[in-house]
Amino acid sequence: MGDERREVTPQQWAQAAAAARAEGFDFFDWLTAVDQADGDPPGVDIVLRLLDDRSPGALRGLLLSMRLPAGQPLASITAIFPGAAWHERETFEMFGVDVAGFNDGSGLGIRPLLLPDGFEGHPLRKDFVLTARVSKDWPGAKEPGQPHGGGPGRRKMMPPGVPAPEWGPR
Repeated sequence: MGDERREVTPQQWAQAAAAARAEGFDFFDWLTAVDQADGDPPGVDIVLRLLDDRSPGALRGLLLSMRLPAGQPLASITAIFPGAAWHERETFEMFGVDVAGFNDGSGLGIRPLLLPDGFEGHPLRKDFVLTARVSKDWPGAKEPGQPHGGGPGRRKMMPPGVPAPEWGPR
C-alpha cells in the first residue's frame, strides 16, 4: 500500500510529469512545496501527487518530487495538467517560487492567489516572521488556571517564529 515515489532533478520535472501521464497517471491530485532552507542542499522541495484511476483493483498513486535550488524557477506543468495552475500560483505566493512557463489560459501570468493586495513575504517559508504570535499569549506561556493578568508565574515562553526583541521598526 502507498504511492510509488520518484525523485527527479529540476531539469527533468516537466518531462517526468508528462511521462507519468503517458503511463496512466492522468489524474492530477495536488502539488505543494516544503521549505528546506536548512537542508543540504538548501532549496524548496516540490511534490506532485498523481493517480491512475484505471488500474485494476486498487487506485495507484505516484509522488513525484524534486529539490528546487533557491532562486531557480519551477518549470510549469500547466500544459500537461491544467489543474496544476491553482497549485502553482499557491506555491508562488506562499513559498516565493517563481514558475517559468505558467499559463492558466487567462493571459495574466503567475500572480498572487490567496493573500490580500500589498502583502509582503511568503508565509510558508521558514524565515517568515510570525508577528501575530507576539500580539497575544501563546498557550504555553502560562500555567493552567493562572489568571490572565498579573500574579506569579514562570518565565514567559516565546513560541517558535517570534522575532527577536530588536526586530522591527523603532
